[in-house]
Amino acid sequence: MMNSNSAKDKLDPAKKLERRTKFSTSSGIPLERVFLPKKGSDYSVDELGMPGQYPYTRGIYPTMYRGRYWTMRQYAGYASADETNRRFKFLLQQGQTGLSVAFDLPTQIGYDPDDALAEGEVGRVGVSISTLDDMHRLFDGIPMEKVSTSMTINAPAAILLAMYISVGKRQQVDINKLRGTIQNDILKEYLARGTYIFPPAPSMRLVTDVFRYCDKYLPYWNTISISGYHIREAGSTAVQEVAFTLANAIAYVEAAIKSGLKIDDFAPRISFFFNAHNQFLEEIAKYRAARRMWAQIIRNRFGCEDPKSQMMRFHAQTGGSTLTAQQPENNVTRVAIQALAAVLGGAQSIHTNSMDEALSLPTTSAVQVALCTQQIIAHESGVSDIVDPLGGGYAIELLTDEIQSRAEKYIRHIDDIGGSLAAIESGYMQGEIHDAAYAYQKDIEQGDQVVVGVNKFAGDDKLEIDRLIVDKEIEERQCERVRAVRKHRDSEKTSALLDQLSNAARGTDNLMPLFIECVEHNVTLGEICHTLRNIWGEYRSRI
Repeated sequence: MMNSNSAKDKLDPAKKLERRTKFSTSSGIPLERVFLPKKGSDYSVDELGMPGQYPYTRGIYPTMYRGRYWTMRQYAGYASADETNRRFKFLLQQGQTGLSVAFDLPTQIGYDPDDALAEGEVGRVGVSISTLDDMHRLFDGIPMEKVSTSMTINAPAAILLAMYISVGKRQQVDINKLRGTIQNDILKEYLARGTYIFPPAPSMRLVTDVFRYCDKYLPYWNTISISGYHIREAGSTAVQEVAFTLANAIAYVEAAIKSGLKIDDFAPRISFFFNAHNQFLEEIAKYRAARRMWAQIIRNRFGCEDPKSQMMRFHAQTGGSTLTAQQPENNVTRVAIQALAAVLGGAQSIHTNSMDEALSLPTTSAVQVALCTQQIIAHESGVSDIVDPLGGGYAIELLTDEIQSRAEKYIRHIDDIGGSLAAIESGYMQGEIHDAAYAYQKDIEQGDQVVVGVNKFAGDDKLEIDRLIVDKEIEERQCERVRAVRKHRDSEKTSALLDQLSNAARGTDNLMPLFIECVEHNVTLGEICHTLRNIWGEYRSRI
């Protein structure tokens, strides 16, 4: 058990890597921080802008990776809290600079592991978290005051954040100093992913409750990570990924303002999450276009004055849907190209997928290769020495402009429909994604789109690789743990809190303080979600 200060120091990503002070190529050619158009060029400084200046096409910080590398945040979680804790510590010891938690399916849709609907899914695609004790074991020995944590959770995001806050208190951390991100993006669940629980209205209430609570108590916490990643994984084009993500962002901003928040009180803590797909130049241009569009939307549409509110900070993850089960070693190359696009596009944080993820949960050796891919790009390629190195290139600028133009056309149409939620409920956005996914798959089947090792250059040899399998005993142990928690807690206090939660759900008060009180008295995730289901009902898609 790593509880000593010296052990914690080994897991401390806050120890900044020393950056060079002189930047040049291996041949000794000096490298400018940012290259500007030459006299007579087709592009001017006025047209391109400068890094760190509105509309941030070239990056949100003047020095970008010269001042600080992107956060290397590998997505991890499987089986139990103890197993995932060991993986977290391994990754931190290997040089990872932030944590990213993957939750299992029952946790994502608000069921305890001993619920009949959870059978067979506990710990399969992420870690099982049902009680405060689970969350405590997940972060045992990890210095929460120094580690930035991202949690990919949506429908019950507020409850998992309540657990994280409570564990921070146990570690005697000033919660005002907790740093991280909660995904909390329910609209894309209705649109592309499906792990929703409640109808849209109460779901949006939970989103804005997190906004309001963090505005007061967690100033360094990113209250939402608006995700285009899952939209792309569902089969969208790059243009649709940008357009639908920003349309959802507009809906969240409008909901927050309606709840009484001022734009500059919450907008600086909005973050984004994009895919890093195969089309190298288009992906770089996509990030530049999205960043510029957000700056313009937040300033021109909402009258935002704080420059921090106008800066799009985003995490990128390499494309899971691009990984192939055939010739899985080829995925290392795919991931490297995709991660390089994210770096050249100015990401603040990156996850690189492991080569074996098309076959199973990633093994330790595959995860290490994935993390080293980022480290090689950072320390060996030299691309981080120049801000927006491809800016001003004919292809990049044309693609940036074209992606913006086409995405803006989508957003105007969504506005005409009545906004993002209306476009989702009518099936408009889903239909656009389905058509794009069908067209792409058709191209693969007809050979117009080459997938190496699948429809071209396929070999006959079958590669045997190690697979990480989640044992059935994991599920049984998780069930035993949650039952033990229920057995030894104060049952009268539990009943009183759930009654209080029922009443509060019918009202308008912020639910975050009550969620914290519930989890600190060992009320389980499933019990909280079932109580809310009884009041709000469950969402059933009509599409």
